[in-house]
Amino acid sequence: MTMNSARTFDAIVAGLGSMGSATLYHLARRGLRVLGIERFDVPNALGSSVGVSRIIRLAYAEHPDYVPLLLRSYELWRELEGAAGEKLLVITGGLDVGREREDTVRGSLLSCQVHHLTHELLDAATVHKRFPGFRLPSDMVGVYQPDGGFLMSERCVVAHTAAALRHGAEVHGRERVTSWRADSTGVSVTTESGTYEAGSLVITAGPWVGELCAALAPLAVPERQVLLWAQPRRPELFDSASFPIFTMQAPEGRFYGFPVYGVPGFKIGKYHHREQSVRLDAIDRDCHPEDEAVLREGLRRYFPDADGPTLAMKVCLFTNTSDEHFILDRHPEHPNVAIAAGFSGHGFKFCSVVGEIMADLATLGATRHKIDRFRWDRFGVRAS
Repeated sequence: MTMNSARTFDAIVAGLGSMGSATLYHLARRGLRVLGIERFDVPNALGSSVGVSRIIRLAYAEHPDYVPLLLRSYELWRELEGAAGEKLLVITGGLDVGREREDTVRGSLLSCQVHHLTHELLDAATVHKRFPGFRLPSDMVGVYQPDGGFLMSERCVVAHTAAALRHGAEVHGRERVTSWRADSTGVSVTTESGTYEAGSLVITAGPWVGELCAALAPLAVPERQVLLWAQPRRPELFDSASFPIFTMQAPEGRFYGFPVYGVPGFKIGKYHHREQSVRLDAIDRDCHPEDEAVLREGLRRYFPDADGPTLAMKVCLFTNTSDEHFILDRHPEHPNVAIAAGFSGHGFKFCSVVGEIMADLATLGATRHKIDRFRWDRFGVRAS
């Protein structure tokens, strides 16, 4: 490829949400000349990071393979806090709740046991005694792990972007990537404003990844998700000093929630909310009584002292793979193109370490982190 020095970079990052901003930072801190391109504002509230906070937890029910990545993620979040000079990670402890033989509890216990994590298995009465905001039926238990907490998600994106800028990154907002091509000499990325060339490309486009890599469109599917903040009837039970983050496998579905922090209200969500896969050009970003009813069902049954008036509701997006594990890999036909996608509603906590992984793949072609579980080829779909 012919290189024009005015528009030539060592690496380009397409998409500057949670994963892209972290990748941009890790590339820039290594001394690379790096360009980040975002089709919307930097930051924006249109992707998967909106809603003030996101859970982080070590007792990972999804699979023990995630825990080493989480341990590194915690380290990197604390480094970023120091660089940003603000609180980004809040530790509250975490509870994984459900029936003892169901996946959430069994998976959480397995991760704790495999990785020797401090934890307790609490029956429903003990959960209520220790955390009175919970009202669990007697057949439920909770795995308590003291390192759980939450990240200030919107501020984390800002902190990664600001740190990348301090390290010399160039950032272009409101500039949509229209195409890219790659060969053995480098990559060329065309936007609505021009063409840029680089040695490597990292695609971190969130729900829009299928527009930049068509083969991923059926593998990383956008889904509408809704969050609700309610005014607790007993606020003292739900502040961050007395109430942990939680995930819950209940007969009504899988709920998750947060203590009051940063903005008013007890925050609750439900994984795969109303199971609404969406077209990106037709997302319903309004919240409706049907959305509130889904979340009120969990509030009223399990957190009745939080079941006060609605303060806010917000729409965000999941991008789901069929097995709900991530895609972290190099493009199968273009080794100088790396892709992070399909975070399936549980990826934000990893974005600090995903940024490190993607920077490794873009510069070294490999990473010390164990990411075999996240290879693209597990789906048996060819890139072309």
